[in-house]
Amino acid sequence: MRLRFTKMQGAGNDFVMLDATRAPIELSAEQLRRLGDRRFGVGADQILLVEPSPRPGVDFRYRIFNNTGDEVEHCGNGARCFVHFVRDRGLTRSDKLRVETMNRVLELKLQPDGRVAVDMQAPVFDHAALPFDASGLAPRTVGQFELWPLPLGERRAVEVAVLSMGNPHAVQRVEDVAAAPVVELGALIESHPRFARKVNAGFMQLLSRKEIALRVYERHAGETLSCGTGACAAVVAGIRLGWLEPRVDVQTRGGLLTVEWGGGDASVIMTGPAQTVYEGEIEL
Repeated sequence: MRLRFTKMQGAGNDFVMLDATRAPIELSAEQLRRLGDRRFGVGADQILLVEPSPRPGVDFRYRIFNNTGDEVEHCGNGARCFVHFVRDRGLTRSDKLRVETMNRVLELKLQPDGRVAVDMQAPVFDHAALPFDASGLAPRTVGQFELWPLPLGERRAVEVAVLSMGNPHAVQRVEDVAAAPVVELGALIESHPRFARKVNAGFMQLLSRKEIALRVYERHAGETLSCGTGACAAVVAGIRLGWLEPRVDVQTRGGLLTVEWGGGDASVIMTGPAQTVYEGEIEL
């Protein structure tokens, strides 16, 4: 099959965008892997399939696939790219959109400066939502949150804050994020048996109460230049632990994101850039 696509990036997190609003697109796991392959395909962290939504009051639906072919729940950077994608293709003229993902309905707003604000909804702290098996572990309480000891073998352990932003996250604080062993430890945390569906591993360095530096080792994808849900999870964890203010700038390797959270059941608002890189066709 011959497939038209748009390549986009949000803070360095890159995507292959597919328009299935007029006709359905069915892709096998092998075809999805081919699209995501940086040598034999287009190359991207994730593939986003944009579809019409059957739900009243919801503008669109999109599905998210990692470059391994696995379908996942949520992607904040992809949500921002989605807004520019549907507007640039003339699928909507609205600056405010409601979009359905696997497990959430997101509200998105295009800002006058071209950045996109995403209502990521409220964080979830119930361990069953990740899921996270905490049996037999003794957490350390800091502020209003817990840091859980996670054994990594060879008498090594890290302390992580665990929560869901529609997908599971384990966030740890490091002194120097540039020197942190993100690939080595990230792989161990991602596939740790206490996370039955794996987990995104965040490495957060506090620069001030209003700014952090962050690297994320994502499920099925490895380290990416930026992770929107990871930025939200890190800021929420930092606020509950008493380390951060309600509005935080997040420095990722791909660009700057701003995350705001008022605590409790309030939604997390993430604002950041999105850009079209190029358009093309590929034979699958």
